[in-house]
Amino acid sequence: MFTPFSRAAVWAAALLPGLAAAGPLSFDGALQLAVQRSEAARAARAGVQSARDASVAAGQLPDPVLRAGIENLPITGPDRFSTTNDSMTMKRIGISQEWVSQDKRSARQAAAQASTSREAVQAQAAIANTRLQTALAYVDAFYADEILKLTTLMEHHAHEEFEAARARLSSATGSSQELLQLSGGKGIAEDDSSEIRQQQSAARLALQRWIGLRPDELVTMPVESVPTEEVYVAGHPSVAAMRQDLEVAKQAASVASANRDPNWTWEVAYGQRTGYSDMVTVGVSIPLAIARGDRQDRETAAKLALVEKSEAELAEATRAATAEYQVLSSDIERVRQRIERLRAGVVTPAAQRTAVATAGYRSNQTSLVTLFEARHAEVDVQRKLLALQRELARAQVQMKFRPLSGEVSP
Repeated sequence: MFTPFSRAAVWAAALLPGLAAAGPLSFDGALQLAVQRSEAARAARAGVQSARDASVAAGQLPDPVLRAGIENLPITGPDRFSTTNDSMTMKRIGISQEWVSQDKRSARQAAAQASTSREAVQAQAAIANTRLQTALAYVDAFYADEILKLTTLMEHHAHEEFEAARARLSSATGSSQELLQLSGGKGIAEDDSSEIRQQQSAARLALQRWIGLRPDELVTMPVESVPTEEVYVAGHPSVAAMRQDLEVAKQAASVASANRDPNWTWEVAYGQRTGYSDMVTVGVSIPLAIARGDRQDRETAAKLALVEKSEAELAEATRAATAEYQVLSSDIERVRQRIERLRAGVVTPAAQRTAVATAGYRSNQTSLVTLFEARHAEVDVQRKLLALQRELARAQVQMKFRPLSGEVSP
C-alpha cells in the first residue's frame, strides 16, 4: 500500500522523466506504480462515479412544474390590460406533477445500475490493460538486461583473447591469421553489444512510459501461475463487457415495456378574481396511446432486438476468448518443451565444449580461435535460451493479466 509520501514521490518521478529510481525495481512494484499513475484508470473511475450519480437520479419522480398566469385578460375596449375591472379576468397559480409509477421508476433505476456495472467493468478493464502492458514491458526490459550481460561478457572475452593473440604474435608463438580472426571476432562482439544496448534502451523507455521513471535495476522475474480456461474466459475484458452490455440491453427492454402505459399528470391551481369568489381547479392529463402498435410496441421490439444482438456478441466474444486461451496455452507448452530440449541437447554440450576448449588452451593443445569459437557458440545458445524464456514469460503474462482481476479494485 502506498503512503501519501510515496505516492507523491511517484508523481514527482512521473513529472521528471530523466529521474532514475534509486535501487532495484520489483515486478509487483512496477505494476503498482503503473496503476497509480494511469490516466486511463482515472478516467474509468470517473465514469463509474458518473454512472452511480445517474442511477440515483433515475429512481426519482420528475420535478413538479409551477404554473402561473392570467386568464381572460382584456386587450381591447376601455378595460384593456386591466386585471381587476372585468369579472372574467383571473390570476392563476398552480402546480402540476407527472406521476411515474413505482414499477417504472424501479425499471429505470435498474437500467441505470446496469450502466454503473458496465462502467465498473470498463474501469477494471482499464486497470487490467495497464497491468498487462506494464508486465509485458517489464519482461522485455528484464530480458534485454539479461542478454546484454551475455554480450558484454562475450565482448570482454573477445578483448582478452585479442590481447592474448597480440602477445603471442609478439613472442612469435602466434600467427597473424589468428590475430586477424580474433580481431574480427572482437568487432562482431562489440557490434552485438551495441545492438543489444540499443534494444535495452528502447525496452527501458517502453517501461518508463508506464511507470514514469527509469529503474537502475530490475529484480528477477517471478514465475507466473496461469488461470484455468474457465477463469480466463469469464474474466476476459471483452466477455465481461459484453455480459454487462447484455444486462444493460435487458434492462432497457424492461423500461421500454413499462413505458407502454402512459404517465398521468396531476394539476392543482388557485384562481383569484376581483369582486368575485376565488376558484380552485383540479385536473388530470392522460396521454392517449392511439398508435401503440406503431409506437410503444415498436420501441419495445427495438429494445428486444438489441437484447438478441448483445446475446450474439457475448457468444462470439466467449468463443474468441476460448480460442485465445487455447492458443496461449499451446504456446506455453510448446515453448516449455523447446526450453527443456535446448537445455539438455544444446546448452549443456556447449558449456562442456567451452570447458574442454579452455582446458586445451591452458595446456597449449587448443588455439585461441578454437576457444573463442567455443565461447561464442555458448553465448549464442544462451541468448537463444533467453529468447525462449522471454517468449514463455510474455505468454504467461498475457494469460494471467489479460483477465479482469479483483486484486486491484476500480
